[in-house]
Amino acid sequence: MNGQKALKQVTLIKTGSTIPEIRQQFGDFEDWFSAGLGVSGVLQVDVFRNQPLPSLEDTSAVVITGSAAMVSHREDWSEKTAQWLKQAVEAGMPVLGVCYGHQLLTHALGGKVGPNPNGRQIGTVLTKSLDSARSDPLLGHLPMQYSSQTSHSESVLELPPGAVRLATSPLDDNFAIRFSEKAWGVQYHPEFSGPVMSKYINYRSDALREEGLDPDQLLSKVTETEQALSVLKKFGELVNLP
Repeated sequence: MNGQKALKQVTLIKTGSTIPEIRQQFGDFEDWFSAGLGVSGVLQVDVFRNQPLPSLEDTSAVVITGSAAMVSHREDWSEKTAQWLKQAVEAGMPVLGVCYGHQLLTHALGGKVGPNPNGRQIGTVLTKSLDSARSDPLLGHLPMQYSSQTSHSESVLELPPGAVRLATSPLDDNFAIRFSEKAWGVQYHPEFSGPVMSKYINYRSDALREEGLDPDQLLSKVTETEQALSVLKKFGELVNLP
């Protein structure tokens, strides 16, 4: 290395993949996150395939994706990732968890995650910022109400010690959380576009009908969610991603 210190890397912890037909048309999670963060490249770690996590000394920031898996199932790869994330947060690492990542951070830091008692939440939903978000470095630029894309059946049921609730949605009280000075979680998907959201609803239409939901009504409400997407860009700015 000629005496030069190697650049630290942004770690994208991938906890699953999107639906194959979506991947063929729109790419996968890593593509959407890289575009939203404004990053040309990241260190992608497919933890759900048991790829090893890097040393914290070689990491500058962490983003955790969504997944079709359930945090409450306590799969080995998920529990190992939770232990690593706890160390990252305690070390002051900038961390952003999305959907499964939001829940996994909650679990890692001592909160409670489980099936949402209000049922599945999917589609474009109204997100309400709380007063606690007004001065937040990551979410403070957002209006008090904005739209976001969501698809989940488990939720954060109890906050970890010291965590602050930042936003709610119609079916979820803990829709966005600040875990520490530099660690956040959002239950929604800032990386989802309108077409991707519509594909998810269509893919799960049979299951939605069985649960008493109307896929056609959900599809009619899908819009682009640029304000939610801005959370990724803001995170990139906060941690000075290259």
